[in-house]
Amino acid sequence: MSTQSSGPAIETTGLVKTFGETRAVDGVDLTVPAGTVYGVLGPNGAGKTTTVKMLATLLRPDGGEARVFGHDIVREADEVRGRVSLTGQYASVDEDLTGTENLVLLARLLGHRKVAARTRAAQLLEAFGLTEAAGKQVKHYSGGMRRRIDIAASILNTPDLLFLDEPTTGLDPRSRNQVWDIVRAVVAQGTTVLLTTQYLDEADQLASRIAVIDQGRVIAEGTKGELKASVGAGSVHLRLRDAEQRPLAAELLRRTLDAQVQLEPDSVALTARLTTAASNDTAAEQAARALNELARAGITVDNFSLGQPSLDEVFLALTGRDTQQPLPGSDDAHDPKDEVAA
Repeated sequence: MSTQSSGPAIETTGLVKTFGETRAVDGVDLTVPAGTVYGVLGPNGAGKTTTVKMLATLLRPDGGEARVFGHDIVREADEVRGRVSLTGQYASVDEDLTGTENLVLLARLLGHRKVAARTRAAQLLEAFGLTEAAGKQVKHYSGGMRRRIDIAASILNTPDLLFLDEPTTGLDPRSRNQVWDIVRAVVAQGTTVLLTTQYLDEADQLASRIAVIDQGRVIAEGTKGELKASVGAGSVHLRLRDAEQRPLAAELLRRTLDAQVQLEPDSVALTARLTTAASNDTAAEQAARALNELARAGITVDNFSLGQPSLDEVFLALTGRDTQQPLPGSDDAHDPKDEVAA
C-alpha cells in the first residue's frame, strides 16, 4: 500500500455531472477521513454511482473539484488510479474461469510474478472463505460468493481507497453479514472505504460518518448519532392488538404528540417520531402521555418501546420517502463510456 497522506482521503467541492438535461450530481461537497468507512446513503437515482465514477476517474466532472489523497481527479488521474480500487454493483470477474484462475489472471495483469500471483490468490480465497470453491467456475457460485470474489479481486494489490458501490444488493442476510465482515477486515488493515448503499442498516453497521444524498445533492452529513439526533428526541414503536384500530391510534398519536406517524408493513405496528419542539416534556413523558390517550380511547397496546430514531426515520424525515423508492432517471442508466476521463 502507498503511504497515505495526513489529510483526508477524499475532498470534493461543488462536484457536478450532467447527462443531457439531467443534473445527476449537483454540487456535491464531501470530506472523507482516511482510514474509515464513509457511507453515502440514498435511493437509486440519487447520484451515488455517478459520484463514485467521477472519484475513481471513470467519468470527467462537468464542474467543481475533487482530490483523492491530495491528487486532482482530472489533472492527476494516473496518480489517483494508483491509489484506488473499485467494486461496482455487478460482479466483474470472468464467469467461465474458476475462482483461482480469475485472481491469478488479475494478479498477473497487476504485475505479480507467476508464483506470487498464485500465492496471493490462495491467500485471498482462504481469507474470504472460498478455498473449497477455488476450482469451480464462477458461474456456479452463489450471489454471496460472487460478491466476495469480486471484492477479493479489488484488493489483490491492497488499495489506499476502496470504492464499494452497493456491494450487498440482492444478497441474503448471511451473505450480507459476510461482506460486512470483509469490509471491517479491509479497514482494519488501513484502507479507507467509501461505501454507497440504499440499505440503512448497512450504513448503520459499517459507516463512521454518513452523507445522505438526494437528487444529486448532499442534504445531511455527520455521524450516525448526529444524524439521528437532528430529526427528533426519539421514537415510540407500538404494536396494537387489533389492526382495525391502527388508523385511530395513528390519529391520536399525531394529535397528542404533534408528531409524524409512520405505518409499518406489519398491519398492527406504527411508529411516532418525537420532537423536542413538541413540548417541554422529555421523550419518556411524551410517550407516557400518548399511551394514556390510547388507553382512554380503548386501544390495546400489546408491545411498546421508546428508542433513538433509526436511520430509516432520518431518511424519511429528510426526503419524505424511504430509500427503496427510486427517483426517475437512475444514474445507473448512464453509460460511463460517454464521459471517460483522460
